[in-house]
Amino acid sequence: MMNIKTINNIKISGLKDAPTLLLAHGFGCDQNMWRFLLPELEKHYQVVLFDYVGSGNSVVTGYSNEKYSSLEGYARDIIDIIEELQLTDVTIIGHSVSSIIASIASLEIPEKISKIIMVCPSPCFLNVPPQYEGGFERSDLEELIELMDKNYIGWANYLAPLVMGSSQSAELIAELSGSFCSTDPLIAKNFAKATFFSDYRHILKDIKCPSLILQSASDSLASTKVGQYMAENIKNSQLEIVKAEGHCLHMTNYQDITPIILKFIE
Repeated sequence: MMNIKTINNIKISGLKDAPTLLLAHGFGCDQNMWRFLLPELEKHYQVVLFDYVGSGNSVVTGYSNEKYSSLEGYARDIIDIIEELQLTDVTIIGHSVSSIIASIASLEIPEKISKIIMVCPSPCFLNVPPQYEGGFERSDLEELIELMDKNYIGWANYLAPLVMGSSQSAELIAELSGSFCSTDPLIAKNFAKATFFSDYRHILKDIKCPSLILQSASDSLASTKVGQYMAENIKNSQLEIVKAEGHCLHMTNYQDITPIILKFIE
């Protein structure tokens, strides 16, 4: 039987005896998206990279539609990795939906996860009037999922500039589009549904570990209102709004967020 290290394509780098950072990629992405942050993080910490089952270079035979139809299935990947590597005092840096996945994991193993850094997070992408503005009507998201079925390449080419930010480099937008396209369409659709139709606002009040929320000033997927909502509902949290466009600060504005991250972890 294959071990977790192989299944989740785990890579460990940095300082062996230092505290551990676990970097959790977002929907349609893989661990390679963290490469801009790595050089600085590796100078100070042990860094663990991985791919969720079904993403990147993970072993797809470990994938189950049922398990990964909710974010709890992805949180299980994080828990399994932490337990397999016998990690303690872990800081998780999660991009987008992985901020919530990390939060779910922290509620299950609070003794092992000490901090969460959330890069462009959202607990719910749906508008729930009048009390919450997630940014999208259900019908808009249903159309997006429908487009995945009809024209998967077209869906990827439409979503990539929206996520990365249309003003960002053509290379980064193309990389994200390519990452979307390299994911099995059925797996991507399952992950998209788990991401875009879920509502985890109710768990925010239960997050106990210190949390840093890094929000982009202009983000088509998660507005600053979403960041403020999270900061208001997570007791021990700190919100930093970065002057930037797009949903991938760890790729487009890594020089801006690296010092904030390092200061928070210290």
